[in-house]
Amino acid sequence: MDGTELLAPARDVACGIAAVDAGADAVYIGGPSFGARAKAGNALSDIETLVAYAHRFWARVYVTVNTLLYDREIDEATRLIRQLYEIGVDAIIVQDLGLLESDLPPIPLIASTQMHNNTPEKVTFLEQVGFERVILARELTLEEIREIRHRTSIELECFVHGALCVSYSGQCYMSYAIGGRSGNRGECAQPCRRRYSLVDRTGQVLVRDRHLLSLKDLCLADHLEELIDAGVRSFKIEGRLKDRAYVTNVVSHYRQQLDQMLARRGLARSSSGESRAGFDPDPVKTFNRGYTTYFLHGREQAVGSIDSPKMVGERIGRVTSAGLQSFRVDTSAELHNGDGLSFFDRSNVLTGTVVVSVDGADVYPDQMAGIHEGLTIYRNHDHPYLSTLDRALIERKIAVQFRLHETEQGFALAAVDEDGNEATARLSWDKVGARNPETMLNSIDRQLRKTGDTIFDCTDVTLDWGRIYFLPLSALNQLRRDALAHLLVAREENRPVGRHVLPRNNVPYPEKRLTYLGNTLNQQAVAFYRRHGVQEIEPAAETGLDMSGRQVMRTRYCIKHQLGLCPRSGAIEQPAEPLYLVDDEGHRYRLAFDCAACEMSVYY
Repeated sequence: MDGTELLAPARDVACGIAAVDAGADAVYIGGPSFGARAKAGNALSDIETLVAYAHRFWARVYVTVNTLLYDREIDEATRLIRQLYEIGVDAIIVQDLGLLESDLPPIPLIASTQMHNNTPEKVTFLEQVGFERVILARELTLEEIREIRHRTSIELECFVHGALCVSYSGQCYMSYAIGGRSGNRGECAQPCRRRYSLVDRTGQVLVRDRHLLSLKDLCLADHLEELIDAGVRSFKIEGRLKDRAYVTNVVSHYRQQLDQMLARRGLARSSSGESRAGFDPDPVKTFNRGYTTYFLHGREQAVGSIDSPKMVGERIGRVTSAGLQSFRVDTSAELHNGDGLSFFDRSNVLTGTVVVSVDGADVYPDQMAGIHEGLTIYRNHDHPYLSTLDRALIERKIAVQFRLHETEQGFALAAVDEDGNEATARLSWDKVGARNPETMLNSIDRQLRKTGDTIFDCTDVTLDWGRIYFLPLSALNQLRRDALAHLLVAREENRPVGRHVLPRNNVPYPEKRLTYLGNTLNQQAVAFYRRHGVQEIEPAAETGLDMSGRQVMRTRYCIKHQLGLCPRSGAIEQPAEPLYLVDDEGHRYRLAFDCAACEMSVYY
């Protein structure tokens, strides 16, 4: 890949096209199966439509085939990858290394973050066995990313925005242990977003009914330059379950941020065209749980969203008075009919209401239940903003220059786009001098710039004539249409295409022994690891392992740090360990803290 990439999620083809229009250099989308989001599958025909649309801008489409696979599914997954290759998909995101034992087409492979790509040794191995890119673990610090870049040359992709898994990706078995729904199979029940109480060894409740494993959302929009310097080539936005408004808003925001940075650095993006948003993007206005930079600069802040896993929204202010039908709030924000408001009730549960009308300082919601003097009000739905976003005209245009010149038989219009692609349209026509040369010149310039609903935007028109000839509007229109049609063909012929044949080697895997944390679910994965020197292989949890007493989650997030109980942060009083999480059904999960590694583990 040449240039820097902004990579956007696509729940479906409509979201994918919206992402491309908003300026994404690449889009990732789930196929009909094996896509790590059971509710975000797409038909091959829809993916083919998205591929055709994205390729006009030299944008790429990656498809996720990143679940662990049972033996009975390997052949089906391999056939799917061949079909995706045939319809022009640019790369496949995979988790299961058993696929590398299959006869795959020469399509680039991207190592999913579900493979827990967190060390230079792991990334080096993946590079050596043929991956073109790795998606880095979300928890990495800037220094750790730099070290991986220093010791490898593979493309690095990094999450910069969206939801965070509290566990190391690919290392969470909590959903599977509780109810048989495996996150590594795309069926996560999200137990990390549930309410828990924190209990110590003696049974004392330290914290009651909070979302103690729920994290804020990631936002690294202000740190893109640091990541570029650290060696990141692809900036990834999370959100394959998000709607079109979210995708359009967030992609547009990052496109603007990246373009400013690339211009300062004299760097290029990896696709063509300029996107015009038609609105002012603001990631605060669409779904988020509050934002964090996570561990980019180390453990600097509390990263949990423990009050609610839902969108709380922008803080509006405190209620100064509340009546039977309306309330007043101390705020400088302007509220509107249709705005969604949220607040925490007396049980600390997030609830909400909708603004029916505003009369001066008086706000009339659809219900007053729970609203009282002193309550803090938030807005989680800015109705005018989201309406503007929904109606906004978002265009992406490729710059093109025209040169009109005469030929022996008539005239020719040459078109050159911003990537240097060229095409020419020719017209046999009698050469008759224009009666009014100045009027004719203005007409030619005006008519050739009318690129209409094409993907092109004319930035310059030049004439290479010995004299000024008369050409009717119909002839000019035909020349323009033909030149742009030929240019589309030239762009497709010249579009950079990745082809990659996997090497077959025996480079040693960084470990000689794999526990169930190695996620080895099928015999091809066993064969792959054996070939690369692994001597002991425990089968994956999804083979039916009894998870009782086993680690079901490991994370850099630490509940003690979140609650101000971390001894390394100066907390003096320490609770009686071990600590336990207790859910609404009374299930207990033991917590273990490795303070030397600054990690927390959850045991079933």
